[in-house]
Amino acid sequence: MTEAATALDVTVNGQAREFTDAAHTNLLDWLRSEGLTGAKEGCAEGECGACSVLVARPDSDGDTTRWTALNACLVPAAAFAGQEIITAEGLGSPEALHPVQQEMAVRGGSQCGYCTPGFVCSMAAEYYRPGRTACGPEAVDEPEHGANGFDLHSLSGNLCRCTGYRPIRDAAYALGDVPDDDPLGARCNGPAPAASPTSYEADGRRFVRPATLTEALTVLRDNPDAVPVAGCTDWGVDVNIKSARADLVIGLDRLPELRGIEETETYVELGAALTLSEIEQRLDGRIPLLDQLFPQFASRLIRNGATIGGNLGTGSPIGDTPPALLALDAELVLVGLDGTRVVPLADYFTGYRQTVRAPGELIQSVRIPLPLAGITAFHKIAKRRFDDISSVAIGYAFDVADGVVRKARIGLGGVAATPLRATAVEAALEGKPWTADTVRAAAALLQEEGTPMDDHRASSKYRRAMLGTSLRKIYAESTAKEGVA
Repeated sequence: MTEAATALDVTVNGQAREFTDAAHTNLLDWLRSEGLTGAKEGCAEGECGACSVLVARPDSDGDTTRWTALNACLVPAAAFAGQEIITAEGLGSPEALHPVQQEMAVRGGSQCGYCTPGFVCSMAAEYYRPGRTACGPEAVDEPEHGANGFDLHSLSGNLCRCTGYRPIRDAAYALGDVPDDDPLGARCNGPAPAASPTSYEADGRRFVRPATLTEALTVLRDNPDAVPVAGCTDWGVDVNIKSARADLVIGLDRLPELRGIEETETYVELGAALTLSEIEQRLDGRIPLLDQLFPQFASRLIRNGATIGGNLGTGSPIGDTPPALLALDAELVLVGLDGTRVVPLADYFTGYRQTVRAPGELIQSVRIPLPLAGITAFHKIAKRRFDDISSVAIGYAFDVADGVVRKARIGLGGVAATPLRATAVEAALEGKPWTADTVRAAAALLQEEGTPMDDHRASSKYRRAMLGTSLRKIYAESTAKEGVA
């Protein structure tokens, strides 16, 4: 690594600004210290969206830019060296409002105004989304999509306690197409700025963005207490809420070796540093079970930053990707300076937030074997429909042929100290007829899986009941599709 810098350049609203704060300073705090106080801190956990800003990210083709909304409260400002950021102040001015700001104003989408700049930035990201075009009211088959192509789920991570949301929705659905002379729209036609290799130090603490995977692994080997981060949706909360500090943070989110997607005849491999939103866009529904998972994973704001490798790397028993990936028989490619090894996800978790990943190793990719199962589902039980932590999460993948279960995979989250496979239930289903009686007996077994606990999200009894109900639900749904009585 080169000698650590003591200042970094970040482009904000079209102007270069110098960052010289502490290495752990998040983007929100730095922007506010620069006088850009539109973005607010509401929760400091990525749940409210009051801190939303726009970041120029590469679109899936690599040659154009997608304005991406992120929670500025979670990500370190040092991670944006050489990057382009737009805040609510950069969208428009009182004399020349941006179309999003104009619609929010005339339709009463703001009352106290605290959350409004965050809403405006998230709404602007959807306004500029490639492919969002007016489709006409006759083409809209659900209330969460407007006739202008606006996906209301893009605002699922923005909370408001004043307006009741309807005027905000009205503003979103009133937006037209992006004019040809819109400068931020025109910016999308060119490439996003490349991630700059970074080494920054302040007050004895460092943020490092290596240029290559080998360099990252070398830094990790030489600094075993370093914290590797990608979207920072987990570590950022610890920094804000628990005042966690690290002498060295290693940014992995833009490493090319961790950002590929490979499809072969036998598997699909997803780079660990791909965000959930990027995977959703690039797979485009080719793995139906993941397509069911994505809308239920936190919010669009979180999915724009959170990576699949990060969600697995935390080892959390309530992460949403493990149950689905366990059902898909996924494997992890772990990489260190000595090479790579492939570990079944079912063998990866060893205890509460503990895994088989050795010191100095990183998750390089997630490998999903093909062909995919014919019947899949992801069921998430939580207190809120969206943007919530699971009480229980279940992933299913069943192969049923001639009315018989040939293969069954069930992944569980929220019922033990680790995500786990319901192997006893799988064995009870395989080779049996796919009937209500078989499912009823298996559901009783499923209720006994794991060691669910009582906490503020749910009781142990409730969690067990939901496991049984969930299996009966997927049976009812699958047989209804096939017209089975």
